Amino acid sequence: MGRLIPLLLTLAAVLAAAAPVQADDDDHEAARELLREGAILPLAELITKLPFAPPLRILEVELEREDGRYLYEIELLDNRGQVWEVEMDAASGELIESEPEHH
Repeated sequence: MGRLIPLLLTLAAVLAAAAPVQADDDDHEAARELLREGAILPLAELITKLPFAPPLRILEVELEREDGRYLYEIELLDNRGQVWEVEMDAASGELIESEPEHH
């Protein structure tokens, strides 16, 4: 019994760590399906429309549905070292909002 508890704790830790990966995989698959359907533009295409001088470093991207439309929320680092939060319409590529992140 003494060896069973550490084994169960290890298994629980592995399963807990694996759960977010599965959720991310589902999100990724949903985004791919939307792209195949033509409901959203490829992220690479939208990045070329960003109003920032290269080089850019993309820190984080989220695809969300809000008010009936899909939005890319992009966090990026510009060529001056400023972090920005950018929101773009995922279907049209329209820039909705762009603001510097404040710490």
